[in-house]
Amino acid sequence: MNTASAERPGLLHRSGRWCARHAWRIVTLWVLLLAGLGAADHAWGGTFADSFSLPGTGAQTGADLIEAHTTGAGGTAAPLVLHTAGGTVAGHREAVAAAVAGLDRLPGVLSVADPLATPGAVSPRGDTARVTVRFDGNPAGFDPSYLARVDAAVEPLRADGVTVEYGEPLGQLAATGSADRVSEGIGLAVAVLVLLIGFGSVAAAGLPLLTAVLGLAVGLGALGLLAGPFDFARASPTLAAMMGLGVGVDYALFLTTRYRALLHAGAEPDEAVGRTVATSGRAVLVAAATVAMALGGLCASGVGFIGTLGIAAGLSVVVAAAASVTLTPALLGLLGRRVDRFHVRTPVAEPTGASDVWHRWALRVARRPWVFLTAGLLLLCVLALPAASMRLGHVDAGAQSTARTDRRAYDLITEGFGAGANGPLTVVAQLDSGRISDPAGREDLAASLRRELTAVPGVASVTAPVTSPDRALLLTTVTPAAGPRDPETARLVHTLRDETVPHALAGTGATGYVTGTAAAAQTFTDTLAATLPRIVAVVAVAAFLLLLTVFRSPLIALKAAVLNLFSIAAAYGVVVAVFQWGWGGALFGVSEPVPVESYVPMMMFAIVFGLSMDYEVFLLSRIREVWLDRRDNHLAVATGLAATARVITCAALIMTSVFLAFLLSTNVAVKMLALGLGVSVVLDATVVRLLLVPASMYLFGRANWWLPDRLDRILPRLDPEGPAPASTAGPGAEPAREPAPETDPIPTPAPLPGDRR
Repeated sequence: MNTASAERPGLLHRSGRWCARHAWRIVTLWVLLLAGLGAADHAWGGTFADSFSLPGTGAQTGADLIEAHTTGAGGTAAPLVLHTAGGTVAGHREAVAAAVAGLDRLPGVLSVADPLATPGAVSPRGDTARVTVRFDGNPAGFDPSYLARVDAAVEPLRADGVTVEYGEPLGQLAATGSADRVSEGIGLAVAVLVLLIGFGSVAAAGLPLLTAVLGLAVGLGALGLLAGPFDFARASPTLAAMMGLGVGVDYALFLTTRYRALLHAGAEPDEAVGRTVATSGRAVLVAAATVAMALGGLCASGVGFIGTLGIAAGLSVVVAAAASVTLTPALLGLLGRRVDRFHVRTPVAEPTGASDVWHRWALRVARRPWVFLTAGLLLLCVLALPAASMRLGHVDAGAQSTARTDRRAYDLITEGFGAGANGPLTVVAQLDSGRISDPAGREDLAASLRRELTAVPGVASVTAPVTSPDRALLLTTVTPAAGPRDPETARLVHTLRDETVPHALAGTGATGYVTGTAAAAQTFTDTLAATLPRIVAVVAVAAFLLLLTVFRSPLIALKAAVLNLFSIAAAYGVVVAVFQWGWGGALFGVSEPVPVESYVPMMMFAIVFGLSMDYEVFLLSRIREVWLDRRDNHLAVATGLAATARVITCAALIMTSVFLAFLLSTNVAVKMLALGLGVSVVLDATVVRLLLVPASMYLFGRANWWLPDRLDRILPRLDPEGPAPASTAGPGAEPAREPAPETDPIPTPAPLPGDRR
């Protein structure tokens, strides 16, 4: 070890040692932080609700015009669906009137439309009706206790034998969140089992879980507090829990494993903690920065809904990393050498012998690198094939479980009014000043507009255009023949928006817009589809530059980015096959094929890319550590793979169980994310880390560590495991010898048979 570095340890080394020596201060600080954020969240925290506002788009402009020029058209509308099995809704006139009056008195209600006095609100058979309630905010974000007031208001209907179901978004408020708690419990239970089997030590298993749970609780408290002044989507806490729990266990596990290895090598506990934070702790920070950077890249979409999801997940990752490099060292300092005192079998740490199974696997890959590289790439390509047919869309209430009231409301509307009635389109014509003051001209324009809209294929009905109270707008409702998720409806929205409405209003001085929930959802999908390539480019380039700076190797950084793209494409393919093609979707509570939720690919890309870099950083950090010490590429790859294989495998099993447990969620988009992320972690920890990375590094040889002198001088020094290697003149040149990184010398096995020096 470099004498200077031994006498003057780095900042991370000193901070880790300080945390170990002042453990109770750190533990107390985290407990106080948890209590303070919990109290602040309870007092000033906000709620979570989906908001798909897209300023500057036709759908949003049309909605804004309606709100500005039509009395009582503001706020957020939600249908309450009434159905009677015998007779008609009109036969319950008194109960309907009582319910409408009760709803109108609720706080937060702007208006209630009496279905018996509203044209088109009662089905042709008369057994189904829609009560349109407008709220001053998104009811999905109201306090769950608000539902009791709604139930009380409609009780006269239910007492009179009328079925009442709540459509979106009010129905989302009724969706229970208990499934998320069950998912978190399953993830923790599997984590305990994996850690006990993998490492044998009860303390070593419990410490990562304690750190992860405390960090997650702090992160969720901070997120709830931020939800007060800012709008966060309903999926934000679930996504934050998935990420925070998964990476929290992983990060603490990596540190605990390195600490135990240093203890077994004879280091004193305080010094072992310091060296752990200086090496694996630095790698944790780089890995967390990569994940947070990838999630932060979602803000480049320009869509607030997506950006807030990225911020929520990124916040949980940052808090998990902070807990790992402060709370974990403190707990390790409290345990000291007792970390393995309680065990269910002989505790194990990192393998160091050449006879270890992972060393033998590394030798097998080294003998036939082309075979393993080709086999791994072929597997990923086969899994990725369905992704070529991916169809984006909005997964509405029609794809949810029938146990949910919004799904039952959707089905009642479909039966009573037709599938398209679940997503009606509103055409808004903003008139010029001349047409506003010309009643005859307005009537001619209204008649012409209705004729052209009716003639469009895929239209079930068109209402007669009506004039807004100030005569500035013409409004008409177009009911599609197909449901909101049907590709026919997407084509209809594009046709109306791009062809029919502009043609009908050409030469009249009026400007037309197509709005409504289905139009807004399609606009949202179109916007995200157009933005995805930019997100991919931003995140991939940023990750490449970060890895280039950390590992001082253009080839390693490029290889990592390319292999991550392969694993992401494979995860996309699995999601398309299960949800869009319907291959086994029923096993996950989705009874029919659905499009891929429009924001899922973007979220998956950012999360998977970041998590893939997690394992890449930990694996490459150990490989490079041996490379700096021995200057043998084959030995470095074999030793690094063996040293990290057990901990990466256990970490991947834990994270996979956390993600897949969220398949129990009632939200289909969360199910998609859960399956996609779980599959990607499995592929990343097996195919990529055990096949593609070692095979490619064997093939590249010393070129792995080549860095041009000019680039070496430009890049800042940001190293997860110590000083960077001196640059070489070319791929085949012998690098200059330099001091080993700030850590104990790593026990390396004897050269593997067949090693090429």
